[in-house]
Amino acid sequence: MDRTAHGNPTKNGEGLLKTTTWGTLIALSLLAAAFGFRSSFSSSPDGSATPQAEARQESAPRQSTQSVAEPSLEGRSLGKESGLSSASSNQDRRNGFSSANLQMPAAASTAPSNLAAKQDAQVPSLSSPASNNNQDPQSLIAAKIAPDLKGIDPHKPVNVIIQYRQSPSSELASEGLTAKAELPLIRAQLVTASAASLASLATHANVAYISPDRPVKGATNQDVSAVNADLAQASGWVGSGIGVAVVDSGINGVDDLNSGTWNSPSRIVYSQSFVSGDNSSSDAYGHGTHVAGIIAGNGYASNYYNYPGVYGGVAPNAKVINLRALDANGNGTDSTVINAIQKAISLKSTYNIGVLNLSLGRAVYETYSQDPLCQAVESAWQAGIVVVVSAGNQGENDWPNTDGYATINAPGNDPYVITVGASNTHGTGSQSAQTVTSYSSKGPTAIDHFVKPDLVAPGNSIVSTESYNSSLESSYPNLAIYPCNGGLNNCSSQFGRSQYMRLSGSSMAAAVVSGVSALMLEQSPSLTPDQVKARLMKTAWKNFPSYTLATNLLSGVSFNVEADIFAVGAGSVDASAALANTDLASSSYGSAKSPAATYNSVTNTVSIVANSSTIWNNSVVWGNSVVWGNSVVWGNSVVWGNSVVWGNSVVWGNSVVWGNSVVWGDTSPYGDKQ
Repeated sequence: MDRTAHGNPTKNGEGLLKTTTWGTLIALSLLAAAFGFRSSFSSSPDGSATPQAEARQESAPRQSTQSVAEPSLEGRSLGKESGLSSASSNQDRRNGFSSANLQMPAAASTAPSNLAAKQDAQVPSLSSPASNNNQDPQSLIAAKIAPDLKGIDPHKPVNVIIQYRQSPSSELASEGLTAKAELPLIRAQLVTASAASLASLATHANVAYISPDRPVKGATNQDVSAVNADLAQASGWVGSGIGVAVVDSGINGVDDLNSGTWNSPSRIVYSQSFVSGDNSSSDAYGHGTHVAGIIAGNGYASNYYNYPGVYGGVAPNAKVINLRALDANGNGTDSTVINAIQKAISLKSTYNIGVLNLSLGRAVYETYSQDPLCQAVESAWQAGIVVVVSAGNQGENDWPNTDGYATINAPGNDPYVITVGASNTHGTGSQSAQTVTSYSSKGPTAIDHFVKPDLVAPGNSIVSTESYNSSLESSYPNLAIYPCNGGLNNCSSQFGRSQYMRLSGSSMAAAVVSGVSALMLEQSPSLTPDQVKARLMKTAWKNFPSYTLATNLLSGVSFNVEADIFAVGAGSVDASAALANTDLASSSYGSAKSPAATYNSVTNTVSIVANSSTIWNNSVVWGNSVVWGNSVVWGNSVVWGNSVVWGNSVVWGNSVVWGNSVVWGDTSPYGDKQ
């Protein structure tokens, strides 16, 4: 079957036509620029014209001839060809390559000169113009346009997010356009424009980057004990006074989110919908209510009714701020998510918002410094809010022969935030029983190659609050949890309606870490986001088995997954250990920024390189072996020697785009076998 990366057949010649048309449009823009480039050129000392535009050019995405697994309920293929490979084939690939050595240099200056990863100094800034005399003007204009905009029909209207270097002025008016919405959080505007007009827009000096308003889709209680949150709760840490903002599909006012019993005041202290044309903040999809229950549910219904277990959350007394960005089908856009994040920042002091949970994501299309979602989460981080993001559920995505590496979602690819993958406790409440799930997305991040995820947490087969009559409940009735008879040996609808359901995915794992972050802020309110991140990573549980045979419940396919640094990060979150730890990282913004992974094609080695301004260069307190653990960092030499993963430009090239443009909630309803 011939499929493009977006799942649509391509007619012969169509790609050439569109490419040629785009080239013509840019050329025409340049011709107009000869009579006045809208101040995009300034005179250099020698009198020549110097382009004041993006210095770094991102090439257009290389499309895969094999489509990835289309996310069903955020990242999984249901009944469709998914490209999943068996464990035996994965192992055969690994055994066919020689080993390499993983090196751990202390600073960027020791990295090989031919490394593919870009360091911070090379990442373009959207706030100030950059000049590059070595690039022609056409390339400079093209660098301002997102790769997934360059192949569309030039005559088709498209919603785009225009980011500016300074506050927008007359750029739109001069093109005959008007803004649909303002996005001041990232100094941007939402605009509907024909694709043909984008090249002209890009010639404005104040225009930094143009990207589509990409669709987003919304991607327990053994998870509490598995991360030792029960010990933290026994010590009195329950998230009291801390506000957790949940950007998701809405949250229903279920009993478990009240202050006490069913008739007590709700702990959902604020609700607002950012979904266009729908002012309801309730959860018709069922994703946000489940996530909120993991973070802050008190387990009331499971205690009051005859349920087979008690399904409380990690921070059962935290306040919840319900910011709905996903519709009844779990779909949203970059702009709805950005608006919700901006509201969380504005409400920070009102509700003492210390944590922002984003159990959603989409594919990576550009460097994090240009991605509008990443810019939004960084604004929240800089405002003093701990941002927790799901890694994604593309770990089984093997296109082409990468064993699921380089599949971290945006905005989880941002180095500032805490990115969380999913572990499996195998039906126990035991920390030591955890293994890596088959579906949890793995690093390094596409394009920028940051080491992600930062942490993992229980995310497989998690029981939490259900949104009654929601899309998820209707689509997967067998995942509902019903009350039981007196002997707890017969649980069904005859004993009452279900108030809980079981879901799997990195969405659930991110919610666990958000809850633990709320406990830490209750104990130490002065902690900065970077200090929370650093302490969580250092105190994480690091004793994963080197390899895990994980079997997908839906497909029955098994995967031999290695618990390396790109699968489990610094390890599994441990609430009790984090609360007991007193190490204090620098309070400066970005001090716990995730390091980059770099690949040397000459020596076939991978190195972890931390920015000089981060704490990871302190080998005594925050060094690599302390935070990531020797067994996690070094792993098995087989994975480092796989030249398909590390040597292929799909992972290390700058044109990586995987999946589709949908932003989804990172939930996989069935998950792995227990």
